[in-house]
Amino acid sequence: MRLTRKRLCWFLIALYCLFSLYAAYHVFFGRRRRAPAASLRGLRKGAAAARERRGREQSTLGSEEWNPWEGDEKNEQQHRFKTSLQILNKSTKGKTDFHVQIWGKAAIGLYLWEHIFEGSLDPTDVTAQWREGNSVVGRTHYSFITGPAVVPGYFPIDVNNVVLILNGREKAKVFYATQWLLYAQNLVQTQKLQHLAVVLLGNEHCNNEWINQFLKRNGGFVELLFIIYDSPWVNDADIFQWPLGVATYRNFPVVEASWSMLHNERPYLCNFLGTVYENSSRQALMNILKQDGNDKLCWVSVRE
Repeated sequence: MRLTRKRLCWFLIALYCLFSLYAAYHVFFGRRRRAPAASLRGLRKGAAAARERRGREQSTLGSEEWNPWEGDEKNEQQHRFKTSLQILNKSTKGKTDFHVQIWGKAAIGLYLWEHIFEGSLDPTDVTAQWREGNSVVGRTHYSFITGPAVVPGYFPIDVNNVVLILNGREKAKVFYATQWLLYAQNLVQTQKLQHLAVVLLGNEHCNNEWINQFLKRNGGFVELLFIIYDSPWVNDADIFQWPLGVATYRNFPVVEASWSMLHNERPYLCNFLGTVYENSSRQALMNILKQDGNDKLCWVSVRE
C-alpha cells in the first residue's frame, strides 16, 4: 500500500514537472513562432493593400486618358474663375487712385468722350450750355465737361490732372485757345493743377508754332501734347499724333469694337468720307487718290 502511495506521489511530482516544463517552453518559445506568422500575415495584408493601390492608380490613369466629363469640368472651372473676377471687381469698385478731368473746348472732345471712352453726356441735348459725364477706367475716374458755359474761371477746380481739348486750326481759334492756356498756366502756378495735357486740333499746314512756348520741353507747363494732322514735332515721347476722328455733329454712330475688325480682311485699303474744301489738304488728297486709279482701291464719298 505504501509503495502504491509512494509511486503515486512520484507520478504526481513527475507530472507537475512535465507541466511546468511545457508551460515554460510555451511562454519562452511560443512568441518567437507567432512573430513570423504575424509578420507573414502583415506582409500578406501589405501586398493586398499594394494591389488595391495599384488598382486605384490604374483606374485613375485610365480616367485621365479619357474623361467624358472633362468639358463640363473645364466649363465649371472657367465659371468659377469668372465669378472670382466679378467678386474682385466688386471689391475694387468705387476705389480710384486718380481723377482726371477733361475740358472739351473743341468738337473733337465729343469724339474722344463718346467714341473712345464710350461715355454718355447729361443732358443729351447737343445744344445745352453745359454737358458733363463720368467714366471709370481701371482705377482712374474720368470726368468730362463741355459746352458754351464752360469758360475760364467760372467752374470749380477739384482735380490735379486735366486734359484740355483745344481748336488751333485757324487764327481766331488760336486766340481763344491761348486764353485757355493762360488760364491753365495760372492754375499750375498757384498749385491748383499739377499735370496738364493738351489735345489740339492743329493747322492743316502744320503751322502750330504758337503753342511751342507752352510746352514743358520749352520751359512751359504742358507735359503732353496730342496733335491732330501731321507735325514734325511728333516723337512719341511727349508729343503724339492724334486721330481726327469723326464729325460728331453729323451724328455718326458709335461703333463698338469687335474681333471682326481685327481678323476680317478689309474690302478697301482706305476710306474717306468728308467735305472737300477748295485749296485744302483734302483737295490735294483727292488728287493723289485719283492718280493711277488709286481711288478705285479706296472707298471715297466726297461732299463738295
